[in-house]
Amino acid sequence: MRFAGGFTLIEVLVALLVLTIGILGASATQLAALRSGHQSRLMSDGVRLAGLLADSMRANIEPMGAADPDNPYLQLRYDAATDGAPASAPQCLAGAGCGAIQMAEADIDQVRQALHERFPGGRVAVCRDSGAWGAGRGALRWACDGASRGAPIVIKLGWRGKETGGGAAPGVVIALPGVVE
Repeated sequence: MRFAGGFTLIEVLVALLVLTIGILGASATQLAALRSGHQSRLMSDGVRLAGLLADSMRANIEPMGAADPDNPYLQLRYDAATDGAPASAPQCLAGAGCGAIQMAEADIDQVRQALHERFPGGRVAVCRDSGAWGAGRGALRWACDGASRGAPIVIKLGWRGKETGGGAAPGVVIALPGVVE
């Protein structure tokens, strides 16, 4: 009696199971890489946007020298998830008849627009804060301590997503120490 060579049904099923597990593992790895890449792009764009705002604030001396309640930058609080789409504002260029306050308002409008368009549930706050790090939670915090004029001005920027804890903490914080003392 002669047996025919080949695979049994059980061997084929085990091979298919191993192949399926491998494909699922590769898919999960690919998905994690895509999420990580997306978060990396958001972080990079967030740092760039906060840096551009910081540069604009440093360059616009008049409002930065004003008392805190009169400084339009320090009034910036925007949450795209709750505040909705910002109204489109006309561009204001230096030397085009725009004053320093109008330039500050144009800078603020650009930040709001960028947050709304490019960040899921984007959020920004500019304030004086002597400690942006919440030691109790071990994370950055949105709340500002409203410190005196000697405290640094900080730009806090973030977005909502699974990886960011739903926007519970800013993703980017830039301090502008010594801009105005």
